[in-house]
Amino acid sequence: MKRVILVRPKGPRNVGAALRASANFGPCELALVAPQRRSMLVHPEFEQMSHGVEAAAKKVLVFDSLPEALLDQTRSFAFTARARRHRLHVPWEERAGDARAWSEEPSERVALVFGSEVDGLSSDECDAVQELCYLPCSSEHGSLNLSMAVSVVLYSLYRAERARARRSGGEALVGAKRAYLIEHVAETLGSVANSPQAAELIQASVRRVFARAELETRDARAWHQIMRALGNPKDPMDYGLSGPADRATEWEHRAGPDGAPQPQG
Repeated sequence: MKRVILVRPKGPRNVGAALRASANFGPCELALVAPQRRSMLVHPEFEQMSHGVEAAAKKVLVFDSLPEALLDQTRSFAFTARARRHRLHVPWEERAGDARAWSEEPSERVALVFGSEVDGLSSDECDAVQELCYLPCSSEHGSLNLSMAVSVVLYSLYRAERARARRSGGEALVGAKRAYLIEHVAETLGSVANSPQAAELIQASVRRVFARAELETRDARAWHQIMRALGNPKDPMDYGLSGPADRATEWEHRAGPDGAPQPQG
């Protein structure tokens, strides 16, 4: 499940448009944190921009603080054009794949956090969120209108969900499984480079492309077999991925030539 959280929103038009986008590209909740005016949910401009959403005002959750709005969320992504000191700040396309997969898990709740139209998110508000992302823009203008940003993010997830539904199935590759694949491929291909500089370029490219690609576990099996054929038999533990969450990857690096698990013991 997804929840769009608008922090300190100022205008009823943006809130109405965000609610409509949540309905267009849902299922998705819309929550407001400390809105400038609670009356914006009965404002004519809110009603105009949320046109077609049944009982629009009743579908909007309102919270006094961001931690309160995040309390029942298991994953959270904040969108800000400004990098914060000591925080990783990545393009949304690098995290959208994991966000989509998590949002489809019954046990996961994914929050997408957007700041005020006037001054965005504060440092304290960013600190309350697990990951910081941005939507790359051209040099002509570096930021998006609030409701447009919400629409872009939700559509990116919805489009991927539709594409996956059209395929024949397969489990999305997320978390430790994806981390193992990235490190396995990056190290293997980097090891055959002609120079340290070339190795760095290859590994950076692998990490960039594989981080944002829509991958399934069957893709990982094929890539791991290729890496083993190239002489790298390493498993998740060799990359520091040895926790309980990684036990599900154990059969992948022990798979036979046809991708079927091999008996152990």
